Amino acid sequence: MLTIYGSDLSGPAIKVRLTASFLGLNYKWQVINLREGEHKQEWFLKINPVGKIPAMDDGGFRLFESNAICRYLCEKHGSALYPRDIEQRSVIEQWMDFVSFHIAANFVPIVFNRLFAPRVGKPVNEKAIADGEEFLKQYFPVIESQLGRHKYMAGGQISLADILLLAVLEPAEMAGVDLSAYPKLTAWRAQLKKQPFYTSCYTEYGEMLKSPATPR
Repeated sequence: MLTIYGSDLSGPAIKVRLTASFLGLNYKWQVINLREGEHKQEWFLKINPVGKIPAMDDGGFRLFESNAICRYLCEKHGSALYPRDIEQRSVIEQWMDFVSFHIAANFVPIVFNRLFAPRVGKPVNEKAIADGEEFLKQYFPVIESQLGRHKYMAGGQISLADILLLAVLEPAEMAGVDLSAYPKLTAWRAQLKKQPFYTSCYTEYGEMLKSPATPR
């Protein structure tokens, strides 16, 4: 039995869950209560010694780090989300890296400081917010241009690059990140959020924010 350990508010965990849903897998979604420190308990540290989510147990085979889990699931089930063709796969990897190192790296500090720092009593780093917004002004246009040429991030078919970006952008509205200047990006996002792989396992971030298992 495949078990995915995560939180409904964690972008990396959302990514893994959406991948499993897209693949049509039968899996157990086990929410880890971060507020109560469940991710630091001994039993969980045996699965992920870093003490972070997501993590996975697939019939005794354990794995952590979200991209590694997503690749594993796609490889095991032969999914076109991560095709075997070296050129196609390299383009997908290129965009996954771009989203991780340029979008997520600047987006996550905005989300943390606007949404979660006040909830856990930590000071809000306004400079991190301002810096993140400035960098995203450089990088969102790259995605907008790519989606102007292709239906999906890596070409004509949905791939892991799309799943990654979709998961990263989940808190955009709640974190006050305005995407309206990027119509191709907003249309891409809207159509993906209507698809069964999303609607069958996930609810809007604003609703999930009410969950007691708030990440920190």
